[in-house]
Amino acid sequence: MKLLDSHGRLFGKVSVLDIGATIVILAVAAAIFVWPGTGAGSIAQVTLNTKPVEVDTIVRGLSVRDPAQFVEMLRTEGKTNIVIRNQPYGQVDLEAVEEVPRLVDVPQPDGTVAALPDPRAADLYSVNLIVTLAGDAEVTDDGVVFGNNKVKIGTPIELEGLTYNFNSSTIDVRILEE
Repeated sequence: MKLLDSHGRLFGKVSVLDIGATIVILAVAAAIFVWPGTGAGSIAQVTLNTKPVEVDTIVRGLSVRDPAQFVEMLRTEGKTNIVIRNQPYGQVDLEAVEEVPRLVDVPQPDGTVAALPDPRAADLYSVNLIVTLAGDAEVTDDGVVFGNNKVKIGTPIELEGLTYNFNSSTIDVRILEE
């Protein structure tokens, strides 16, 4: 009896190609289940370098019916949800809410220019704010990462609460030591 016949079957019963395919399938199954490796891609074993971070954002010209009441409401809530690059991150602390006065350049009689409070009535319903957000973020060699989004100066951050939703721009990022 021949070892291999003219159709490529071993002892006339089993195809050599079938044996090869079975060996490959068993090797792949063994590689996946028996030897999982170091697990570098496993989420459970990834260690994140998280640290407390403060992010200052600026809001210009936010239209609000009662700016003083709105600023006080933000301060008392103490938390807000943020969205970075259309990706919801979650809730962070509102560390500080500072109202920035509206100023206008006014020429003086001696030829100098002075920045004075804006007297226009149209700005009664508009407010400029610096909002300080605080939370834990991953600190990488490339910067601060909230969720999967890097936050750097200039990054737009959307602040969202029960009665508000507005955009702000990042003006400072501080990594705090624990």
